[in-house]
Amino acid sequence: MLVSYESLSGSAKVWIYPASRKFYKHEVSAVEEKIIGFTSQWKNNDQELKVSYQFLYDRFIIILAEDPEGKITNSDLNQVVKFIQHLQSEYHLELLDRMNVHFKQGVYVQHKELKEFKKLLKNKSVSSKTIVFDHLIQTKDELENFWEIPITESWYHRLL
Repeated sequence: MLVSYESLSGSAKVWIYPASRKFYKHEVSAVEEKIIGFTSQWKNNDQELKVSYQFLYDRFIIILAEDPEGKITNSDLNQVVKFIQHLQSEYHLELLDRMNVHFKQGVYVQHKELKEFKKLLKNKSVSSKTIVFDHLIQTKDELENFWEIPITESWYHRLL
């Protein structure tokens, strides 16, 4: 059951799917409709889940679900992955590679492979104050507090 983002608790589970490119303006509304369609019908053992989503920077698909009893199974997550794979195929982009780096450069969100990002660090094209997105967070609280952080506060700090 699709619910408002605000109605989910801070412990709601989070899955982030970062796109290898920004969705084009003409794609955004169609993608959002598909996300709404999927999250509205996503079930766990024929029981409705309280689910919400965020579609941020026209690049990040974030799905959230309440799972107070830990009942979301691998089978349930496979439904999400199949949905995301369908989007990848339809829009010709990558959404499942969380090891690629997304970071802010001014008002723009950039996407780089980790190897390229290391070169940017070495060449001082990005600094320790650069904001990166940590796609490995797991809860709504972490999304709100630790998703967009300076490199020095992320696991990327090891690359400095």
